[in-house]
Amino acid sequence: MGDDSEWMKLPIDQKCEHKLWKARLNGYEEALKLFQKIDDEKSPEWSKYLGLIKKFVTDSNAVAQLKGLEAALAYVENAHVAGKTTGEVASGVVNKVFNQPKARAKELGEDICLMYIEIEKGEAIQEELLKGLDNKNPKIIVACIETLRKALSEFGSKIISLKPIIKVLPKLFESREKAVRDEAKLLAVEIYRWIRDALRPPLQNINSVQLKELEEEWIKVSSAAPKQTRFLRSQQELKAKFEQQQGLGGDADGGDDDEEEAVPQVDAYELLEAVEILSKLPKDFYEKIEAKKWQERKEALEAVELLVKNPKLESGDYADLVKALKKVVGKDTNVMLVALAAKCLAGLATGLRKKFGQYAGHVVPTILEKFKEKKPQVVQALQEAIDAIFLTTTLQNISEDILAVMDNKNPTIKQQTSLFIARSFRHCTPSTLPKSLLKPFCAALLKHINDSAPEVRDAGFEALGTALKVAGEKAVNPFLADVDKLKLDRIKECAEKVELVYGKKAGGAAEKKEGKPVAGKTAVLPGPAGDKETKDAVTKPGPLKKPSAVKAGAPPKKGKPATAAGTGGAGAKGKKGPETKEIFESELSIEVCEEKAAAVLPASCIQQLDSGNWKERLACMEEFQKAVELMERSEMPCQALVRMLAKKPGWKETNFQVMQMKLHIVALIAQKGNFSKTSAQVVLDGLVDKVGDVKCGTNAKEAMTAIAEACQLPWTAEQLVAMAFSQKNPKNQSETLNWLANAIKEFGFSGLNVKAFISNVKTALAATNPAVRTSAITLLGVMYLYVGPSLRMFFEDEKPALLSQIDAEFEKMQGQTAPAPTRGISRHSVGGVDDGEEEEQEEVGNDVVDLLPRTDIGDKITAELVSKIGDKNWKIRKEGLDEVTSIINEAKFIQPNIGELPAALKGRLNDSNKILVQQTLSILQQLATAMGPNIKLYVKNLGIPVITVLGDSKNNVRAAALATVNAWAEQTGMKEWLEGEDLSEELKKENPFLRQELLGWLAEKLPALRSVPSDLLLCVPHLYSCLEDRNGDVRKKAQDALPFFMMHLGFEKMAKATGKLKPTSKDQVLAMLEKAKANMPAKPAPPAKASSRVVGGAAPAKFQPASAFADDLGSNTIESKPDLKKVKVGGLSSKTKGVQGKKVLSKPNLKEDDDKSGPIFIIVPNGKEQRMKEEKALKVLKWNFTTPRDEYIEQLKTQMSTCVAKWLQDEMFHADFQHHNKALTVMIEHLESEKDGVISCLDLILKWLTLRFFDTNTSVLMKTLEYLKLLFNLLSQEEYHLTENEASSFIPYLILKVGEPKDVIRKDVRAILNRMCLIYPASKMFPFIMEGTKSKNSKQRAECLEELGCLVESYGMNVCQPTPGKALKEMATHIGDRDNTVRNAALNTIVTVYNVHGDQVFKLIGNLSEKDMSMLEERIKRSAKRPSSAPVRQAEEKPQRTQSINANASMMRKGQAEDMSSKLNQNRNVGSHSETTHTVPREFQLDLDEIENDNGTVRCEMPALVQHKLDDIFEPVLIPEPKIRAVSPHFDDMHSNTASTINFVISQVASGDINTSIQALTQIDEVLKQEDKAEAMSGHIDQFLIATFMQLRLIYNTHMADEKLDKDEIVRLYSCIIGSMITLFQIESLAREASTGVLKDLMHGLITLMLDSRVEDLEEGEQVIRSVNLLVVKVLEKSDQTNILSALLVLLQDSLLATANLEVAPKFSELVMKCLWRMVRLLPETINSINLDRILLDIHIFMKVFPKEKLKQCKSEFPIRTLKTLLHTLCKLKGPKILDHLTMIDNKNESELEAHLCRVMKHSMDQTGKADKDTEKGASRIEEKASKAKVNDILAEIFKKIGSKENTKEGLAELYEYKKKYSDADIEPFLKNSSQFFQSYVERGLRLIETEREGKGRIATSTGISPQVEGTCVPVSTHTVSSSIGNTNGEEVGPSVYLERLKILRQRCGLDNAKQEDRPPLTSLLSKPTLPTVASSTDMLHSKLSQLRESREQYQHLDLDSNQTHSSGIGTTLASPSSAAANIDDLKKRLERIKSSRK
Repeated sequence: MGDDSEWMKLPIDQKCEHKLWKARLNGYEEALKLFQKIDDEKSPEWSKYLGLIKKFVTDSNAVAQLKGLEAALAYVENAHVAGKTTGEVASGVVNKVFNQPKARAKELGEDICLMYIEIEKGEAIQEELLKGLDNKNPKIIVACIETLRKALSEFGSKIISLKPIIKVLPKLFESREKAVRDEAKLLAVEIYRWIRDALRPPLQNINSVQLKELEEEWIKVSSAAPKQTRFLRSQQELKAKFEQQQGLGGDADGGDDDEEEAVPQVDAYELLEAVEILSKLPKDFYEKIEAKKWQERKEALEAVELLVKNPKLESGDYADLVKALKKVVGKDTNVMLVALAAKCLAGLATGLRKKFGQYAGHVVPTILEKFKEKKPQVVQALQEAIDAIFLTTTLQNISEDILAVMDNKNPTIKQQTSLFIARSFRHCTPSTLPKSLLKPFCAALLKHINDSAPEVRDAGFEALGTALKVAGEKAVNPFLADVDKLKLDRIKECAEKVELVYGKKAGGAAEKKEGKPVAGKTAVLPGPAGDKETKDAVTKPGPLKKPSAVKAGAPPKKGKPATAAGTGGAGAKGKKGPETKEIFESELSIEVCEEKAAAVLPASCIQQLDSGNWKERLACMEEFQKAVELMERSEMPCQALVRMLAKKPGWKETNFQVMQMKLHIVALIAQKGNFSKTSAQVVLDGLVDKVGDVKCGTNAKEAMTAIAEACQLPWTAEQLVAMAFSQKNPKNQSETLNWLANAIKEFGFSGLNVKAFISNVKTALAATNPAVRTSAITLLGVMYLYVGPSLRMFFEDEKPALLSQIDAEFEKMQGQTAPAPTRGISRHSVGGVDDGEEEEQEEVGNDVVDLLPRTDIGDKITAELVSKIGDKNWKIRKEGLDEVTSIINEAKFIQPNIGELPAALKGRLNDSNKILVQQTLSILQQLATAMGPNIKLYVKNLGIPVITVLGDSKNNVRAAALATVNAWAEQTGMKEWLEGEDLSEELKKENPFLRQELLGWLAEKLPALRSVPSDLLLCVPHLYSCLEDRNGDVRKKAQDALPFFMMHLGFEKMAKATGKLKPTSKDQVLAMLEKAKANMPAKPAPPAKASSRVVGGAAPAKFQPASAFADDLGSNTIESKPDLKKVKVGGLSSKTKGVQGKKVLSKPNLKEDDDKSGPIFIIVPNGKEQRMKEEKALKVLKWNFTTPRDEYIEQLKTQMSTCVAKWLQDEMFHADFQHHNKALTVMIEHLESEKDGVISCLDLILKWLTLRFFDTNTSVLMKTLEYLKLLFNLLSQEEYHLTENEASSFIPYLILKVGEPKDVIRKDVRAILNRMCLIYPASKMFPFIMEGTKSKNSKQRAECLEELGCLVESYGMNVCQPTPGKALKEMATHIGDRDNTVRNAALNTIVTVYNVHGDQVFKLIGNLSEKDMSMLEERIKRSAKRPSSAPVRQAEEKPQRTQSINANASMMRKGQAEDMSSKLNQNRNVGSHSETTHTVPREFQLDLDEIENDNGTVRCEMPALVQHKLDDIFEPVLIPEPKIRAVSPHFDDMHSNTASTINFVISQVASGDINTSIQALTQIDEVLKQEDKAEAMSGHIDQFLIATFMQLRLIYNTHMADEKLDKDEIVRLYSCIIGSMITLFQIESLAREASTGVLKDLMHGLITLMLDSRVEDLEEGEQVIRSVNLLVVKVLEKSDQTNILSALLVLLQDSLLATANLEVAPKFSELVMKCLWRMVRLLPETINSINLDRILLDIHIFMKVFPKEKLKQCKSEFPIRTLKTLLHTLCKLKGPKILDHLTMIDNKNESELEAHLCRVMKHSMDQTGKADKDTEKGASRIEEKASKAKVNDILAEIFKKIGSKENTKEGLAELYEYKKKYSDADIEPFLKNSSQFFQSYVERGLRLIETEREGKGRIATSTGISPQVEGTCVPVSTHTVSSSIGNTNGEEVGPSVYLERLKILRQRCGLDNAKQEDRPPLTSLLSKPTLPTVASSTDMLHSKLSQLRESREQYQHLDLDSNQTHSSGIGTTLASPSSAAANIDDLKKRLERIKSSRK
């Protein structure tokens, strides 16, 4: 039992997984309870069980499994995440539950499957169940079939897709297991319930006995339509409805509804496999069919008849076969054969369905003509044939042929045609039978009902009756206006008999038809949905709006996706619904009217209507108006009221006020009442009469508009215009036209009778009154917006002057879109409006087109002409085509009858002579324009072949074909093109040109369509294969088209269609689908205005406003992605010109031999950002691999397809390496010319180059590296910075190559890494290279370590990431590497760091093994290099860190500031060594460092403060001298080309290759020697010097040590360097450009060279050293004296430090000092050009690091003597004024400089005995300053003492004395941040002292080093304080005075007097957002004080760390431009303000 208790304690989910079955059983039970208890379907609890549910159902223990199944069922039912488990659970159920012996288990398994279906996972379940049917265990098969059957019976065929089930049925019937066969039979019966006879054909081949059994079962199936009884979660409304019906016992109507929901799902045709029959035709078929003997002809036909019995035929080219059969039908004398041929045609039509449509036009006229045969069997065969053919096309397409036969003399033909029309109408819905079709048919049928032959009359009545039934009385009545009552009744009677569901009472013909299986099948298949729905809509009484709206969703009849299947017509009725009852309002007599009016109006009002006094009439009108305003719509007798108004004086009213009110009332009545046309008739005349009136015109127009809203604009407008032109007043005419123009804009154009208007407009144009003409032209302009260019055709015969006016008006309208209608919508249901308008719209189109006089050119298309066009000789063919052109040109507008022309032209489309192909295309284009919308009859047999031409290899032929297709589509709309399989067949062809053109065309047309035929789905598989096409353009076009396919088909269908793809393709395509889903545009909104119609053929595209073309031409330029997403509904360019232009433009390089002149990189706006986003969002693979897999290459290829020229891409991704080389050559050629393109595709280029690193071919690698060098040069010139993405996907792969065995490659890679630092911060490069040191390749490790050393050497310690400590530890691990080169590299790198950073290195490295440490120490001793502080390249990196600094600011970083920056770097290093100075207690080292940081920060702004130099600041602006980024001085745009050349040459100076370097030096020497050219070097001096000393360093470290190198080479190089330098330093203007940092490094290099013993050993070594000597002298004399002096001081300081640390021979320092002596000798001449402040600052820093005591300890006495001499000379030359030059020193107490200067001054004064006033003043000022160190400094000093162990007593004593002396001093800030303990300690100490003694004690004013507290204030105030600290009269002043003064100054400078901590740090005050803030020293101090009690050792570490962080902080700070233009004025102003305050 102990066991039990253990698992009992576990949580439920763990129990469910327990190994004991009892535990699991218990777990399942509890889980079941839990699942039933959780209310929230989204509870997180559900997710816990996601992985367990499969285990629930597959439990190995039968008892537990049962419980598990119950729990799983509850889970699936309640959990929202259950869907995720579908696959695994279902397969578990199938394999592990269905084979269980227990019935209950199987039952639960079935329930689980059904529950999954309910939660919308039907497809997955069905898939698993179908897999189960292949299981070997019959039990499982039976259970699966049973489950499928249950699912179908409960959910219905809509949710369970039957096609896959029906496919496997025959196999199940063959099973050996009886149980399986029985279950299959039950399933077949269930399927039959749902789809009836559609199941027969697929099962016709099963065992006859089984089939017989099935038939018997099928007969028993009840005929009631099955209903869905269980509903999906998303179908809850249906469920509710169903339950409600169950409650009511089900009502028929609901049943109907449901039936429609369910029945039309499966069409047997869909379930069949297509059969290919063309190849099976007898070989001699075409001979036999022409044979003389009828028997042979019969044999041939019988063979065909046999073949066409196959119910579904494969599509193919049946043209010849159809032609042969047609010939038999038309010409054969043997009637038996005619019938046989007709049967064959019927079979073909049935088997091909839509695919037969293209032949229908040829065959229909022949069959109809053949109806003259009397024999019933022939007639019947012909009827079957024509009925079958009708189903493959639309009535629209064959209407011309039918109408042509209607006038035939032969009564049988007339009769059969009418009957055929009647049968055809039955297949129509109101939308497929629009007015435009009804009109001609009704006209022809009306003749038939008046025919002499009774059978013709009967047939006519039947046809008209059917039309009436289908389209509704409203649509047909207008055409029956002239029919007498008897005939009308007869028509209505026929209408009642008509049954629209095929085959019931469809007349004799249809009943016979039923008997034939093939035809019968056709009749039944299309499913009664569309028609039944219309029948319902028509037969139900009441307003028609309702049913049509409800059923709008019912799917249209299969294969006939009319634009809006049943909704168009019915909707239109709905729309006009409300008026129907009023339209026929009978006219009321005046008496009745008076009665009605009296009932609603006050009596007085009626009496005063005709009063003689106008005031009474006015009063009466006012009452009238009030009454109308208060009336309800239902009780307003509109007609009576308007008749009252029209009563005498009526519209002849003379008083304008009364008249205005009268008109206003008319408007009110029209708006508020049910206003009928009868009422309108009463007033319109009066309105027209007043519309021209000046005072009443506006009111009249208002009334007109109100009536137009009530009675529809078309009717109102027609009435008004007719009335206006029947009277003479021109003002009325012009105003009526103006009103109409405006009304059209408000109401839209739908339904207007263009014809009537055009005749009136013509009258108006001919008017003599100019106002009428102008109004007419304005009206035409408005109409033009809606009708389009075809409007002009009506006016071509007008006078030229008028025509030009009309054209001008049209021109004005060109760019505009028709406005959305704002009126005329309110009263109708929204749904109704859309569809109604659609129908109306179509009518307008056809109307305009109908009005054009069309010529019949049929007779001109003679057999002779046709044979000419088909002649063998091309010239004759051309003649034939020319003739056709001229025929069409003459006729202008033609009727659709063009005889045999289509076939002839089709032949020419694949003519071998391309010129003729083009001519044919232009004829077809003409034909489209000439024939108008009727051209749609020829889309299948002429339009589709034009699409084939899009695959032509010639560019111009394709362009012409595209133009033609567009011209056709403009006339036909898109529906015709998208219907059927033709388009998908074209897309299937693997022709890249055809594919890309066709996809491009679709991408352009689809977005504007509101609906598309379902056949578009057939194109999807081919679209997917295009997405993976070999050709990049095809892929691109396919991707562009993807969102538009998805917009129409939906993501689900598209995703489902990927099922048939290979798994790899499927994943790729799905990824693209996801992407497209994001970009999927919304469907165009239902058009609110006529202009935006391009619905599949509903309106000819010429109604598109011209603006659409204009919009689109813009977006269709060569831009790689015309942004179709944004194209407006109407904005689809249907102007061929634009499209043609686009196509030609964008494919200049499709053929291989085509020119490759275009750009190779296409700039895609935001392309790079988009790619990065995708990578971030993980939509694409991250570029990260060990070796590139195919998917990476494919992905890159896809990404490149949009922005790399196609031909280049082919080269880039070619399998052969030579092509890669070719690509690289091209890229190198285009590098300079296409900078922007390269930068926009840089990420892709770098990725492609990484792929090349994995190639084995050396030539490619070398070429790649060559390209990279050039590329990075270009990028650094362009100031480009790599993005993180670019760097991370490239640098790691470049670093791999650094380990190549070949030296050349390694060298190149190192050179590239070096250049990378110019475009990617070295600190970010560091981690990548660090990563490279972990490689297995030892060469790579060694090279990476060396590179790290170079980075540290060039950029200082800041580059070490994440921290120097971590980085060095990592490097140090390699000292113990097993490979010697790696060990050496690691040691060298650390030595380099040591040289930069001194002894701290050992602390940073941490613990090393003894062996490693001894190696390192040994190496450090051996390295002859002294530490030199981080050289100037540090400055180069800065601009990359602070990228936002603009070029301007960089230009302004001139001289002083820059020198300072490098000096600060030295200071920083000095700081790091300062532990060696014993005067400073160790713990406070950090403060020292911090002070310098602060000084640095302050100094950045300094130049603005040196008063006498203020104006110099502006100079750099005039002559840009880019100093800081010395290596890429590309700011100088004036010589940007020379600049870039010089940059390049200079970069070669530092080359590792001696010859390259020598060459570069010679070139520079040349430039410098020619006076005129030397100027070009200006701005490049620092850069050149850096390159030179880097070369010197390279010689010293590398070349000299290289045994193999010929030493003469080195001497040559030395002499070149020295020679060019001497030349440089002779040119004073250039020599002065050298900055301090650079001069320091240069001198370092030169002195090192002078001391290099190895040089002395060379033959010419002596000579070299002599020339170096000469050069040094030149450098000292010619360079900027301040800079060189400063440089020497810093160098001396460094060398002394190094000597102190390393005990190296002090020769170096001696030489430096000699240089200084020489400088001292030069001082008398140069003193005035020197910036003394800076020199004194340097001396101050020097003396701070080397106080006198320390200098005295040096072995040599030279340093101290040098210093004294220098100071003495300066004092001698400047006198007491020298003390004014200490402005740059913040804290003078830190060194003895000031004291020393004072001593020297005193001394000199004693000697001379002349103590002039100046000197006295100076001296007193000095003493003052010394005695008054700042308050805070003193306090800080005291607290330091208190915090140290030794001096704590002394500190407390000092604090006590201080508080006594300055009672108001505030020590609070110092205590605030410290610990409680420390505070109480201080207080206790002070109390003790107080009791001990009465206050004595003196305060040392400047002991030790006091931190510079004010460091964070704005520099201005600091310096002001320090300079004005002593009063001139020399009296003592207490510190509080200074504090006060400081406060005032701070206020003036806009600073608050907040406590120190709260002040904004300096950097924020400098308004440079790019600078990081540096903590203020006080903050540091406070935080320090709080920790003072800890031991010293800890402090050392702390100091080191913070040292590190702060030094890096400074590094960044320095990058700030020291004197940005923006700040100069500001500083000037501040300075002025301070000066004035001091006065």
